[in-house]
Amino acid sequence: MRYNSAMDLTNINDLKLAMQLAGLRAQKGLGQHFLVDRDSLEAVITAGELVPTDHVIEIGPGLGVMTAPLTERVAQVTAVEMDTRLADLLQQDKPDNLTVLNQDVMQLDLRSLPPQYKVIANIPYYLTSAIIRLFLEAPQPPQIMSLLIQKEVAERIVAKPGKMSVLAFSVQYYGAARLVQVVEHFKFWPAPKVDSAILQVKVYDAPLFAADRDALFRLVKAGFGEKRKQMKNSLAGGLNISMELAAELIAKAKLAETARAQELSMAEWERLYQVAMAAKLLA
Repeated sequence: MRYNSAMDLTNINDLKLAMQLAGLRAQKGLGQHFLVDRDSLEAVITAGELVPTDHVIEIGPGLGVMTAPLTERVAQVTAVEMDTRLADLLQQDKPDNLTVLNQDVMQLDLRSLPPQYKVIANIPYYLTSAIIRLFLEAPQPPQIMSLLIQKEVAERIVAKPGKMSVLAFSVQYYGAARLVQVVEHFKFWPAPKVDSAILQVKVYDAPLFAADRDALFRLVKAGFGEKRKQMKNSLAGGLNISMELAAELIAKAKLAETARAQELSMAEWERLYQVAMAAKLLA
C-alpha cells in the first residue's frame, strides 16, 4: 500500500484514505502532523543536499510520504518510527535499501550509525531541541540535518547577536544553521495551530572552537540565567562569584561593560570561555 503509485500521500484525500484503509488515526500524543504539500516535501529533501551514495536517517516517517522518494535517491535509508502500527506498514514491500527501526529516536544507539550520514525529518514540536542536541552531540554527528520544525523555534535557532539564546548557541556552536523556508500550518493534516519552517544545519567537522563541553555550557547557561540583566549580574549569580570578579572577566574578554548574553557573538563567547577557564571558574 505504501508504494502504490496511484496513491499520493501528499494529497490530503489520499492520505485520509490510506489511514482509513490501514485502520489508523493520527496520534496527537506523538505529535503526528502529516505533511500534505508536495512542494514543501521536496524542499525538505532538497535541503539535505543529497547525493546517490548518502545514508539518510529519517525520523518519524509516518506512512512513508518522504521515505519513498528518499529510497529512490540515496543508497540507504534508516527510518526510525516509534508508532508500531506505522513501523509495521513501512516494513511491507519495502525496498532493499530501507531499514525500519521501531523505536524511540531518543533511545537510538548512536554508535551504530554510519561514519557519514544525513538526517531528514518532520519531527514532533515537543522533541525538537532534544533531537537536535542528540545528533549534534553524538560521537559521530551527521553531515547535514534538514528538519521540519516549529517556525518560532527555527527563528530562535538562526538568531543573530541581539536575539541569541542558549538554543541558538547550542546549535550554532556545532554547525551553520539557516531557515530555508516557512511551511504554513494548513499544509499539514491534521493542521497544527502554528506554522513550521525547514531548518538546515550544516554540521562542522569540529565545533566552532575547542572547549570542554560541560564547562562551556555551564558558562553559557550562567550567562543566560537572568534574562535581560547585564552579563556581570548573570555571571555573578550563575557562577556564584562576586560582582567585581564577574566585571573583571567581562573586561578581560573585551566585552562591553553593559553586555547582555543575547547580544554576544560566538567569537565573544569564545573569548569569555577562555578567560573563565584561565581563572579556573568552570571546574
